[in-house]
Amino acid sequence: MEIIAEKIRTNFEAKSKVRDETLRLSRQLIRHCANAIRATHRSEFENATGLLVTAKALASEMVDGVADYADLYHAGYTQDALKEFAEASITYALITDRPLPDPDELGVEYAAYLNGLGEAAGELRRHVLDIIRYGELERGEKVLSMMDDIYGVLVTIDFPNAITGGLRRTTDMVRGVLERTRGDLTMSLRQEKLQQALRGFEERVNG
Repeated sequence: MEIIAEKIRTNFEAKSKVRDETLRLSRQLIRHCANAIRATHRSEFENATGLLVTAKALASEMVDGVADYADLYHAGYTQDALKEFAEASITYALITDRPLPDPDELGVEYAAYLNGLGEAAGELRRHVLDIIRYGELERGEKVLSMMDDIYGVLVTIDFPNAITGGLRRTTDMVRGVLERTRGDLTMSLRQEKLQQALRGFEERVNG
């Protein structure tokens, strides 16, 4: 019995060390992804690119580290960190008009990728609000179309939450974000048209 217990103890000790390292890497990965998204919104694209390169290296190291422990790979903290990596990569690509990164290229599970795609729609709303403040409404319509496309894809993924990682909840969030953003942009477009009409009227009166 002691031989069996020692074997199990040795396994658990090794697994515990891997878990601790995975948690450390996941926190670093999430921090780099958050900073990459922040840099993207500030149009600091070179900085964002560097952060994403580091994030990809961290993600690869984290995934490689749990290769022998499927339960640690599928643990919430591991998949959440990979979801954040997908979100940051997708947000950067969409805002900079680059091709959407493939989940296999990112090394991210499909469920984490789709949830990251949904979270990226929330970042696009933030981008649209910035655009509205700058008066770039035509660009705002283009970004809204991206959000619409994201929702259009997510709503077709009709599988149990156990497979999709709770995607239905993310899809519901995207629908709400999309509706609010559409309303904000529509209001801004109407205000812009009204201002143009008033300027035209003033020019005719003063002309």
